[in-house]
Amino acid sequence: MLRACAIEFGGSWDVHLPLAEFSYNNSYHASIGMPPYEMLYGRKCRTPICWGEIGEKEVGGSDLVLKTNEKIEIIRERLKAAQDRQKSYADRGRRSIEFKEERVGEVAYRLELPEKLSGIHNTFHVSHLRKCLTAQSTIVPLDEVDVNEKLGYIEESVDIVDEQVRKIRN
Repeated sequence: MLRACAIEFGGSWDVHLPLAEFSYNNSYHASIGMPPYEMLYGRKCRTPICWGEIGEKEVGGSDLVLKTNEKIEIIRERLKAAQDRQKSYADRGRRSIEFKEERVGEVAYRLELPEKLSGIHNTFHVSHLRKCLTAQSTIVPLDEVDVNEKLGYIEESVDIVDEQVRKIRN
């Protein structure tokens, strides 16, 4: 966003940084359902034209007001474009998945974990889950996995002998 402002305003990003900050803090964010400034302070922010004023408000010349409002609008457009671009990148990797396990919310699931994994929170975001398509014979019993107190484990190499592979070699 600052790069776009620097190009738009002739390289003087430091002069326009307060306007970019104002635009960002007063733009609606879907994740919190309101602008960040309003979420933090519980009220809407005053316009940057009145930032330094205390007491009775007098607006400066109409040229200053118009130029400032134009710059804020340009910054808001750049911010919206950046958000849309980031959303499109994120949406590319998203998949709509639903599982039979206990659903907690739109994208969260609660799983039944064995007692040995009691140190792990049992609610997971859907992006951390994968559908299990393995055969029952390939499941490793948790009794054979030594999980330490930091929930880590040591990988060991294992020789797997498959009857099909043995027949082909002979």
